[in-house]
Amino acid sequence: MDPSSISEAKVPDSGQTEVLDVRTGAALPTSQTPDTEGVDEFEFLFTRSIEFRQETLYFIVVDRFNDGDPDNSAGPNGDLYDPDRQDWGKYWGGDIQGIIDKLDYLKGMGVTAIWLTPLFEQVEKLFYEKQAAIHGYWTKDFKRINPRYIASDDNPSLFQTQETVFDRLIAELHKRGMKLILDIVCNHSSPDTGGIKGRLFDDGVLIADFNNDANHWYHHYGEVTDWDDEWQVQNCELAGLASFNENNSDYRNYIKSAIKLWLDRGVDALRVDTVKHMPIWFWQEFNADIQAHKPDVFIFGEWIYSSPSDDRSVEFANKSGMTILDFGLCMAIRHALGLYHEGGFHLIQEIFDQDHRYRAATELVTFIDNHDMHRFQTLNPDLDVLRLATVLIMTARGIPCIYYGTEQGLHDDTNGDQNPYGNNDPYNRPMMEQWDTNAVLYRDVRLLSGLRRLNPAVSMGSLWQKYLTPDIYCYVRRYRDSRCFVAMNRGEGATLETVETDLPDGEHTCVLTRRKLEVVEGRLNNLELAPKEVLVLSHVGERVKGKVIVRVQLDGLATQLGETIVVTGDCPELGNWDIAKAYPLEYINSNLWFGEIPFEESAGKPILFKYAMWREGRSPVRENLVARRWIVAEEGIIQWRDTWSA
Repeated sequence: MDPSSISEAKVPDSGQTEVLDVRTGAALPTSQTPDTEGVDEFEFLFTRSIEFRQETLYFIVVDRFNDGDPDNSAGPNGDLYDPDRQDWGKYWGGDIQGIIDKLDYLKGMGVTAIWLTPLFEQVEKLFYEKQAAIHGYWTKDFKRINPRYIASDDNPSLFQTQETVFDRLIAELHKRGMKLILDIVCNHSSPDTGGIKGRLFDDGVLIADFNNDANHWYHHYGEVTDWDDEWQVQNCELAGLASFNENNSDYRNYIKSAIKLWLDRGVDALRVDTVKHMPIWFWQEFNADIQAHKPDVFIFGEWIYSSPSDDRSVEFANKSGMTILDFGLCMAIRHALGLYHEGGFHLIQEIFDQDHRYRAATELVTFIDNHDMHRFQTLNPDLDVLRLATVLIMTARGIPCIYYGTEQGLHDDTNGDQNPYGNNDPYNRPMMEQWDTNAVLYRDVRLLSGLRRLNPAVSMGSLWQKYLTPDIYCYVRRYRDSRCFVAMNRGEGATLETVETDLPDGEHTCVLTRRKLEVVEGRLNNLELAPKEVLVLSHVGERVKGKVIVRVQLDGLATQLGETIVVTGDCPELGNWDIAKAYPLEYINSNLWFGEIPFEESAGKPILFKYAMWREGRSPVRENLVARRWIVAEEGIIQWRDTWSA
């Protein structure tokens, strides 16, 4: 949707936000604003348009988190349930009620959004006689809830109006100011389980069958044999899974209508599985349709082992309509800290040095492990090193995601005696065992999640490397006059003669350790770092204030030192076309500029604007277009996301 055609307006007497099409005046659908009563504005930067850069994500394998309702554990097929929790391929009883029971534990840790493995109804048979669909990626019916996860008397159909335990989860999350991320899979349904493959249902009605595919809902090209062949990757089967034919419009209408049902029940965001296995045009259509249905939905995809050096994954992140999981950073962290590669922190900085390749590197979802790879502690069991890795993703650019149990050191080395990496799938999915709110990592995540909401430099700012060796990494996050300085040491004790911090002079206290340090002329002198120590120093500057605040994000540039991007326009806030009075944005990287523009006099009015570039010692450069158009909201916070017009 052309952003120049939409604006936000207050719905009379409702306290909610409505998104209007300026050309027609018609209301576009949007979700109810989550309850923020009692939330301190200085601790939670809440926006009507969901700002996921401020979130702390927590990824849960539903079956392995907590059994809150033993009555549903056996499910439709009791043979797939192991009450003793010894058979790693069978269900162990985790359910939605179990998550509800632990929401206060999660909120206490600073988690603001939970990502759940798919909740769709699954096939109820074993694959190769050993694996049930405990992960949720072998869907039978996208329009029904997995009965194993809800109460035995709940109706699993998303068309029914009865409140289910799923609806109670949504309500309890929103009551706590938290969000729900639903994991979805559009690429495939189910593998061959006892001669049945890819049987797909529409609220209980059979509509497709891989083995009797008269209406061409599936591809029939066999499994991928050449992973360098893009056509095979997008059209052939992944591990024997029935691969949907995205050229079939009936399939596309089915999958989009199904996901909309979940959004209508209150889902806030989507994580999309196996995105590299479908062509980008499908995702562009899918995302356009989904975002038209719910404009504030946040979507991120899994392009397995994406990296800034992989042109196809970068193109996907920039042009598909969704961001992606940051596998490039994940693998760099795992090599630098998990395997103690000799390159150390240089491997991580090399990833950040390529952030300009993305349109929005600050919205990449960062992580150190997940359900498809060995847990971090398989690579390195040292909890102090796990802490370094966790602090890094909590303070570096991107949206951090914690894999369930990491805060408790959850880890299982079953099969490790035969394979040094034995806790890969399924052994990386043990049952959650403890809920210690005094655990060191639990406390760290709580403090740093609060910091992400308190200090905009951490959630939205640029990242500047200040000191770098294989063993020591110091960097600064910066936005306006807010700062966050991080120093970490993976090696032996060391003393840094001097390191720039960009912090104001004076005494600063580490967020994690309460250690006090003196900054002189913006530097820390003779900074002592103990083995595996990490320091986080924060300074929060003055916030942007206004009747309306527009969060502006501009990409598509290649700015050089001495160049500044500004917004100029026909209103006083933008200088009334006087470029000397235009509003300057903040540098994030050479391709990305960001800023918050306060509007007072022009609130509720239409404006014209364009971007320009101030250049030291030279004439400014303006965008090559007539003007952009917008109707500014009457109050609140909105977003502009634009690409420079050369």
